[in-house]
Amino acid sequence: MTVLGSAPHDVLDAYRTCEFVTLGKNGTPLAWPTAVARREDGTLLLTTSLAFAQKALNVRRDGRVALLFSDPTGSGMDRAPQVFVSGRAHCPDTIMASPEGAEEYWRRLFERQPHSRSYLKRPMRPMMSWYYLRLLITVEPERVSVRPSLEELLQEEAPAPATTTQALPGAAQLGGQPTAVLAGRDASGAPLLARTRPQPTPPGYLVEVPSDCPVEPGPASLLVHRHDEQLNHMYNALVRGELRRSDSGWLLTPSTVIEPMGSGRVSDALRVLRQTKRSTDRYLERRGLHRPKVQWDEFRALAAPTHTGRS
Repeated sequence: MTVLGSAPHDVLDAYRTCEFVTLGKNGTPLAWPTAVARREDGTLLLTTSLAFAQKALNVRRDGRVALLFSDPTGSGMDRAPQVFVSGRAHCPDTIMASPEGAEEYWRRLFERQPHSRSYLKRPMRPMMSWYYLRLLITVEPERVSVRPSLEELLQEEAPAPATTTQALPGAAQLGGQPTAVLAGRDASGAPLLARTRPQPTPPGYLVEVPSDCPVEPGPASLLVHRHDEQLNHMYNALVRGELRRSDSGWLLTPSTVIEPMGSGRVSDALRVLRQTKRSTDRYLERRGLHRPKVQWDEFRALAAPTHTGRS
């Protein structure tokens, strides 16, 4: 597989996260931030826990996906280009309770997100076992394009904020970030991604898209997310809606807002832990499966600070 040959591999490897979009049941493009590992055969490996298995379920129903490497926070790169990748994904219904088959993914995650090593400590294991029950998603790239850096986008003159837009769904979430990622569809229904600067207006959010993003009217969403240099203090929210042409350009009319990890309140952490346990149990129960035993020692071996070899 040589499709990724046109992409700067050092740039892909340096990004801490990317935006990953799948298609929901009704065709809505649903984007979320995720970590990814580039394999030597040119495929890209992602994982998702059973607690957040919707990405895997979407892939099994429709394998068309896309990724956008656009937020270089923590990468150490100056003016890193954005990289868009579209292709097809598959996700076997095999629950991985060890790092087998994803050793490089986990090794890199433990290095880049040091606080995640604490999940392996015995006092944390009863609460965090769900985190290590994973489904592996492999993406086979079909098209790659390189776009200007996020810094260049931010240097463009910001659109003037409109008035009387506070009641728009997503106003608080989108208003707290300088950019967002638009997830839309092309004429064939395949998902597309583009980082943009949403401009709030009374009927919705005006968005600009690059020339290599042939978006079409239909269901769409806007993703905002952030993390620090060590993949800590994460936040993400998805504003779902309908994308259409208007006299002023592309307009997303929002309908709902999803904040899977909450808005940052202390009480959110306890709520999320309860939800992850219920979601994990539900995934297993619906398939008549017993909860696999997490192979803690194997994860600890990869997480050890002295571990430097590639698996």
